[in-house]
Amino acid sequence: MEKLTVKTKKRNELIDITKPVKKVIESLGVENGICVLFCPHTTASLTINEAFDPSVMGDIIFSLDKISPDYPEFRHMEGNSDSHVKSSLLGCSLNLIIKDGKIMLGQWQGIFFAEFDGPRTREVFVQVVKA
Repeated sequence: MEKLTVKTKKRNELIDITKPVKKVIESLGVENGICVLFCPHTTASLTINEAFDPSVMGDIIFSLDKISPDYPEFRHMEGNSDSHVKSSLLGCSLNLIIKDGKIMLGQWQGIFFAEFDGPRTREVFVQVVKA
């Protein structure tokens, strides 16, 4: 198992982690298998989406803010309930297929770490299983 460190700069942001994930797979020399990514944080998550146009990331953050704004009625004492909801909506893990040494992503897809309670230093665990 490998660990990626992600440093976030904003309360809400999506950070492209495709290149570091690819580097882990390359360093392990896995030709075919599964790569599991796990985010061990309750106010952050992982997602796959378009990596070509950066405005898509802003649109995702905008939409999640509309779905779960910071309601004054939230009871969680830390004041970050909206962050917990957003994290739950996207999820904490991804399973990626590795074929011929490459992650099977679509032409425009990238892997993103989603921060909802930053800025912080976060971790993503990477487990690669050979087929």
